[in-house]
Amino acid sequence: MRRVVLPVIGGDLHLGGGAECDKNLDPVAARTANLLRMARHVFLTGPPGVGKTTLIRKASELLQSSGVPVDGFYTEEVRQGGRRTGFDVVTLSGARGPLSRVGSEPQPGKRDYRVGQYVVDLTSFEQLALPVLKNAGSSGGPGQRVCVIDEIGKMELFSQPFILAVRQTLSSPGTVVLGTIPVPKGKPLALVEEIRSRPDVKVFSVTKENRNHLLPDIVMCVQSSRA
Repeated sequence: MRRVVLPVIGGDLHLGGGAECDKNLDPVAARTANLLRMARHVFLTGPPGVGKTTLIRKASELLQSSGVPVDGFYTEEVRQGGRRTGFDVVTLSGARGPLSRVGSEPQPGKRDYRVGQYVVDLTSFEQLALPVLKNAGSSGGPGQRVCVIDEIGKMELFSQPFILAVRQTLSSPGTVVLGTIPVPKGKPLALVEEIRSRPDVKVFSVTKENRNHLLPDIVMCVQSSRA
């Protein structure tokens, strides 16, 4: 029997495995238990600015405070004078570097990678993100480490080494991925659609209406994946 402890919402939540245990659960809890048994990786999706990164960071803090090894990176807005000028990549160990900037020029001799008004600094991104994913994918036993990947979007997917590293991390038996992917818009992103269709991925859709209530479910799902 699996035992999953969720150190939030006022008490511990215990999930057992098997149909016998589900008989003792109300219908909603039984359905939740069934979903958790199928999921290994957890992803959040939703429109820009809805709160995906905030949820990822809060979930990471809760997991770390309960003794779960967590590594990875998230993206953070860069603002000047109240105006967004770009995004930084920030690792959970505290390293930071530019992901993109408004109207910045690419390095001499380098290809110009752009998403809208933002120029992507692919070298900076890869220097920070790739070592984190390599470290997560080389962890020991099953379910020992959580790897945060925020996000897998257009900017990040200019990097072929990143695409390869994400696939390797998802296939690593010692890693549970907690990540974010964008909502479908325009031309499909191959890796994003691949992740959506994986049978071992649970996707939470984040909205303004539910974002303040999803954290316990996200943490519970990650904890269950590690059990």
